[in-house]
Amino acid sequence: PDPRFSAGDPASAIEEFRVMVDAMHDHGIEVILDVVYNHTGEGDHLGPTLSWRGIDNASYYVPKPGQPRFLYDSTGCGNTLRAEHVYVRRLIMDSLRYWVEVMNVDGFRFDLASTLLREQGRVNHQSGWLQMVQQDPVLSGVKLIAEPWDLGYSGYQLGTYPPPWREWNDKYRDVVRRYWNGEFGITGQFATRIAGSSDLFAPGHRRPSSSINYVTSHDGFTLQDLVSYERKHNEANQENGRDGRSVNYSQNCGQEGSSTNPDILAHRDRLKRSLLTTLFVSQGVPMLLGGDDLGRTQQGNNNPYCQDNEISWYDWNLGESNKEQLEFVRELIAFRKDHPSLRRNRFLTGQVEKNGLPDAIWWHPEGHVMRSEDWASTQAFGMWLAAPDMLLICFNPTGEAVRFKLSDEYVWSWGLGWGESTVVAGEDLKGGVASVASQSVLILRVQSSASERGMV
Repeated sequence: PDPRFSAGDPASAIEEFRVMVDAMHDHGIEVILDVVYNHTGEGDHLGPTLSWRGIDNASYYVPKPGQPRFLYDSTGCGNTLRAEHVYVRRLIMDSLRYWVEVMNVDGFRFDLASTLLREQGRVNHQSGWLQMVQQDPVLSGVKLIAEPWDLGYSGYQLGTYPPPWREWNDKYRDVVRRYWNGEFGITGQFATRIAGSSDLFAPGHRRPSSSINYVTSHDGFTLQDLVSYERKHNEANQENGRDGRSVNYSQNCGQEGSSTNPDILAHRDRLKRSLLTTLFVSQGVPMLLGGDDLGRTQQGNNNPYCQDNEISWYDWNLGESNKEQLEFVRELIAFRKDHPSLRRNRFLTGQVEKNGLPDAIWWHPEGHVMRSEDWASTQAFGMWLAAPDMLLICFNPTGEAVRFKLSDEYVWSWGLGWGESTVVAGEDLKGGVASVASQSVLILRVQSSASERGMV
């Protein structure tokens, strides 16, 4: 561990880290380490000699084809570690085992994982390094998460890793952002993503838990900035705007940056709640960026790796709106835990299950099952999860409230929602209409007993 983060004597950093991990385990929290084995901090051939360049450059780094005095760069950092070399593999494997056996971590997220699979310049899913991890008695038992791409040839490999690997799903990120921006014609894509991305993972005989769903991460905008800035503001990085993604599918709700306008603040709060709710009702593994539960901002900087200041720090002096957002995230987490239908271990198919009901129905606001032609013309729709517990999750990304006609076979009650959304029951309490506020999510549940319906 970096001794700069030690609370006491830098020499105590190792023991402090182990104590921290043990304390987290005592509270039911696992520790996943983000590891970067794809490059070193030496840059390209013009950079400093800090690591293995001066020891054995040809063994530790991938040379540029046909120009071995230069370095191949699939990482965007000037060099690429040569994971196909036996000694580089040993270095990585020894490091991983140390963090598991000595430091007691529970798994790893591999930055630019495709680079580690490269052999002879190409991504190889039968690579020696991957097979070593798969059969290792220590590492095969921990959680393994890939950032399934790099910047080299054919580096984008989402959905191609073998079990039990999990993968960051950036297609989920982008489609969810675009949907809540109000983009037309992507309702079907949005439904596929919140249903677990079976198009990506089912062909490899994998489960919804293979998808690490996220809306924001340490690479890019925070959630607060996603609804406050239409473009990145990376001037403080002093790279003349070259760094960080330029396409963020973000919006500012009427004013770039911070605002005191109550209408703009209400709009941003509504969008944040919709994005967060989408994340926690999606099939797969939700990943929440640290600080998004608190409304943390990076002042529009979407690549603050070099900012050890207020841009990247947490402000623990929470205002009232920050506290409300924290409480809302707690409610979402509790709701997900309470409803197994949001945590299925098989993909949604629409097929009838043992209880006589399909596992999922896509519901049109007019009160019928979505037809194939509806997907191209409808933005607001519902995901009706019929097993093991019955929920109707209504999504409305439009600028106006949308009325959903509910099935008159059941008595529906409020599950989770906010703002101006309402539910009005029909005759005998069955059916009725739900009004879903603009750019909002409303979750309804079926009342399963007479006592819940107020009959006893």
